[in-house]
Amino acid sequence: MNYIIGAFKPACNISVTFSDGKSRKQVALKKENGQTVMVPLFQSQETISGKISVEPVSGKKVEHNGIKVELLGQIEMYFDRGNFYDFTSLVRELDVPGEIYERKTFPFEFSTVEMPYETYNGVNVRLRYVLKVTISRGYAGSIVQYQDFVVRNYSPPPSINNSIKMEVGIEDCLHIEFEYNKSKYHLKDVIIGKIYFLLVRIKIKNMDLEIRRRESTGSGSNTHVETETLAKFELMDGAPVRGESIPIRLFLSPYELTPTYRNINNKFSVKYYLNLVLVDEEDRRYFKQQEITMYRLGETSEATL
Repeated sequence: MNYIIGAFKPACNISVTFSDGKSRKQVALKKENGQTVMVPLFQSQETISGKISVEPVSGKKVEHNGIKVELLGQIEMYFDRGNFYDFTSLVRELDVPGEIYERKTFPFEFSTVEMPYETYNGVNVRLRYVLKVTISRGYAGSIVQYQDFVVRNYSPPPSINNSIKMEVGIEDCLHIEFEYNKSKYHLKDVIIGKIYFLLVRIKIKNMDLEIRRRESTGSGSNTHVETETLAKFELMDGAPVRGESIPIRLFLSPYELTPTYRNINNKFSVKYYLNLVLVDEEDRRYFKQQEITMYRLGETSEATL
């Protein structure tokens, strides 16, 4: 029985280390099995380099038909789980066919890699970047090792960032005007605004502001839309009167937001909305939704704001 168990053990251990692994920022990444691991953070146009070590299990040799490392950017739809769409695929050959008797280390480098999309774990879709090491072996079956890393891309503050002003109402019953200071927010920003009650003839019980994320995957008749409420912020409890003004101040940093993603590789989009909800004494709900654009500001710019 021990022999059978041993037959399924890998013939060698593969480890991947990044050149600047000790100094590079590490971020949390949630794996498929629910575990969270710390992995290095990169951005587009950076060079990804390091060393790959192959160490045979004691007393064994590893015969192979070549060793390679691939840098892959992949999108996986959860309704098509297991099928990855590669939008980035680079390969480096590490070793020609031969045998390995003891620990062997291979340097690798992918210089100024184009990584246009960010790592994303959504409700129905996942975008990931991995290094995939393959030791090709014919009849014995290839040995494959994956090493994840995260990509985040930063944007400068927008040159034009108009405020949002809207009027909403029910004829002869309710007329309100709301204003948000900007239409584009960075992930650690603060939403500042005001709500004016111009006409109130129904009894309002309370009013909330919600942040909603809408993820759409697929296209045409196969489009699947998933909406999540990420935050709910109570603006008012009790009945407002005509002429009253309610201030809004909502900090975004406590929430796990991503930038707005528009049509990523023709596979998915992620949009954010501010949803103003009013509830009257008969529990009827009135709401007005407004799209906002989210972007990731570079950390140095954030400190100067």
